Amino acid sequence: NNILYPKEDKDQKILLYGCRNCDHQEVAENNCVYRNEIHHSVGERTQVLQDVAADPTLPRTKSVRCANCGHGEAVFFQATARGEEGMTLFFVCCNPNCGHRWRD
Repeated sequence: NNILYPKEDKDQKILLYGCRNCDHQEVAENNCVYRNEIHHSVGERTQVLQDVAADPTLPRTKSVRCANCGHGEAVFFQATARGEEGMTLFFVCCNPNCGHRWRD
């Protein structure tokens, strides 16, 4: 987190860049503040889910079988599902040609 965020010195009416973790701040050389928004397409989100199967930090199980390709290994994780309360168990097929995902 080594980024300085814009903030205003209302007394001196100048733009400063300040750290959110400590008291460090410096006067901005330019009065323009740029905002970068990242929007992901549906295809990019699908790729992220397929990358989940290759993540070595996620637990794997051989006690489930993919309904799409029949592969016998999947990674799993818990997350909240849209519009539901509580946690849901999600599975992603480890077959690199499949990437099917389902929940328990």
